[in-house]
Amino acid sequence: MAGMTLDQLRIFLAVAEHLHFTRAAEALYVTQPAVSAAIQSLEEAYAVKLFHRIGRHIEITEAGELLQVEARKILDQVNLTERGLRELNGLQRGELKLGASLTIGNYWLPEKISLFQSIYPGISIRCILNNADTISAGTAAGEFDLALVEGEVQPQHKSALEQETIGTDKLLIVVGRLHPWFEHPEVSLREITHTGWIMREPGSGTQQWFEYALVNWGIDFSQLNIISVLNSGEMVKAVVESGVGAGAISELMVKKELKLDTLRAVSIIDNRDGQSKGAEIVRPFLMLKHRQRFQSKICKAFEKILA
Repeated sequence: MAGMTLDQLRIFLAVAEHLHFTRAAEALYVTQPAVSAAIQSLEEAYAVKLFHRIGRHIEITEAGELLQVEARKILDQVNLTERGLRELNGLQRGELKLGASLTIGNYWLPEKISLFQSIYPGISIRCILNNADTISAGTAAGEFDLALVEGEVQPQHKSALEQETIGTDKLLIVVGRLHPWFEHPEVSLREITHTGWIMREPGSGTQQWFEYALVNWGIDFSQLNIISVLNSGEMVKAVVESGVGAGAISELMVKKELKLDTLRAVSIIDNRDGQSKGAEIVRPFLMLKHRQRFQSKICKAFEKILA
């Protein structure tokens, strides 16, 4: 047995309101036989009488009164749902689930979120911060609509994810006032292994790009004197600022400390080919999204903010 339809409920409510088949048909812009057929179909399907036929008049029955109450609830909910879908499609409401690695999430992304919400105040944003590997894995698993990371996407996730460069960041080698390099802010590549280092944890985008730089400079990571491994850039910055060791930190994170002169950026000089030149570490900011999952208008609108 086929279930009742929304059209049947709308017809029934019109008849219940007007207590007249013809006037209900006129209100709905349908034919009177279509109205009669809809009511008859409901009555036959559920073996009840919805209206008493008394001469040329009709009266609603007890079963009809029950259906009237419930039909109004159903159609009210349908109207709310339809309105919600229209508003969602029109960027008047909805939610955007973002994932971001820590440096991007703390220092680059807040301005973008603020701009987006000033344009689309009805859209709520839920943003989760973690290291680049964890955010990439979460995006591949469908936890985020969009993700922003500064690290390399691991091979096991590349097939599931699209990635696009949306900005760049520079990693600086920084030291605190008590460090010997503070007064000699140019050091050669060979001096890198002569100091202690404060590191981010494996899986961090910062750590990945520092290790890539070491490889390009011909330095084996195992040669470094690693004093501490910490799971946030803020912790690395605080320890380095105290004068213990050197650290590779995003330029975004240390702007204030460089101005206050509590940290100093050290230039790495590459003289392997007989010429002295600066060795910079520039890394991309990547936007990630799942290749096969539907991208809503909200996602596309946020992408424009990032561009």
